[in-house]
Amino acid sequence: MSEPRVFLLPDLGEGLTEAELVSWHVAVGDEISVDQPIAEVETAKSAVEVPSPYAGIVAELHGQPGETLDVGRPLISVTPLSSGVPAPVAAADDAAPAPSPAQPEVEPTETELAEPKPANLEAEAYREEEKAGSGNVLIGYGTPGGHGVARRTRARKSSVAVADRAQPAVAELSKEDELALLRTRVPGKLGAVISPLVRRMAREHGVDLGELSGSGDSGLIMRRDVEAAMRTAAPTAEPQAEPVQAAPERPSLEPAETPAGSTTDSRTGLSISARTPVRGVRKAVATNMVRSRSEIPEATVWVDVDATALIELREGLKANGAEVPGLLAFIARFVTAGLKKYPELNTRIETAEDGSQEIVSFDGINLGFAAQTDRGLVVPSVRGAEKLSARELDAEIRRLTQVAREGKATPTELGSGTFTLNNYGVFGVDGSAAIINHPEVAILGVGRIIDKPWVVDGELAVRKVTELTLTFDHRVCDGGTAGGFLRFVADAIENPTSLLADI
Repeated sequence: MSEPRVFLLPDLGEGLTEAELVSWHVAVGDEISVDQPIAEVETAKSAVEVPSPYAGIVAELHGQPGETLDVGRPLISVTPLSSGVPAPVAAADDAAPAPSPAQPEVEPTETELAEPKPANLEAEAYREEEKAGSGNVLIGYGTPGGHGVARRTRARKSSVAVADRAQPAVAELSKEDELALLRTRVPGKLGAVISPLVRRMAREHGVDLGELSGSGDSGLIMRRDVEAAMRTAAPTAEPQAEPVQAAPERPSLEPAETPAGSTTDSRTGLSISARTPVRGVRKAVATNMVRSRSEIPEATVWVDVDATALIELREGLKANGAEVPGLLAFIARFVTAGLKKYPELNTRIETAEDGSQEIVSFDGINLGFAAQTDRGLVVPSVRGAEKLSARELDAEIRRLTQVAREGKATPTELGSGTFTLNNYGVFGVDGSAAIINHPEVAILGVGRIIDKPWVVDGELAVRKVTELTLTFDHRVCDGGTAGGFLRFVADAIENPTSLLADI
């Protein structure tokens, strides 16, 4: 029987260095097919199903649920099926990857040795792979028919008697290149190595990866290649707004691994009831917040706002039978207009190795918004938000909220914001001195809208009032700019029709 092939945990997000193993979808002894999901892992960005690049019998699972694995560490070992037993999906997989120390090449059958070999072995392997129905097999993407059901079976003995035949020569690789190929090798097609989340982005946006030329090293398809293809594609129909979602429930923390009463805390004298590891999204949030507080000299300004006119505008639109955006979408529209007038708050500070700093400005606004999920607080961003109307902003906010709560948001959707809008009013609070979402330089918070006494034309009245709070990086601007932006948004809320001709 052939030696097991070792599949290393790939880079699941273009730069993420580790992932938590949530669960296995297979067990030792299962027969699996190419592209079949073998495990679910959770990164600092999202939850991802990892498919197998190999067909065969599961020989070993390298990790336990709850364990954190480093990128490049062995994930699973798969023993290829014997030559007399066809693989369930794509037998051509046995000939796909080039041999390496961690991924031994499968021994050829007698029939294969008797056939003449084409000059271009890699091209022929790719053609054979497509004939088998596996298509552009890319790690983390999957193809039609690739999601097979694991079958428990016993390892079969191989009767192949050609184990010692010479294999085709393979070019020498450096250790760095070899590790990169082991992490994300594409069976039969070395030029299309790509990470799972980039591939999922391509699938969800209808981008044909087979037509792309990668801009990375050795033809590697990068996230920017898929985004470029998305920009040049024909525009799709405007997504319909989803029903307004209720305020999310607070995430529950799983009790820990230390049993209650097993140890006593030396400082308090109390028994320790639980220990909860800081990992996944919570670890990413903690790291980002600590960095924000340690690096950014922040200041906060706030103002109470009469939102009665905005509430009445929405009620009037509803009465006319129009499709009405949510309040957050209206405020997002005011924020993008304010950032155009005060672009200093839509920047980033970069520090060079010599300690010098630059303020980096952007030609566009990626508006992030805080979304509470079962996995923790995440900040998806609406890309090119300054180009969207209130209705378009509403549709995109709803879509991103849904994919974030499902754990399917891409690194691009979660890590590309330039300014953050935080609606903590859904939790029933009036205000908060929020922490800036590093490396951004400002965050605007919106409190709950409640009835309060308010003076209108010299008379006391009951109005719908909310509180806006702006926390900003004092390195990029002074209080005049921050106050001007905050007052601009407040005035727009109090007089919404002045900015909403494009509702």
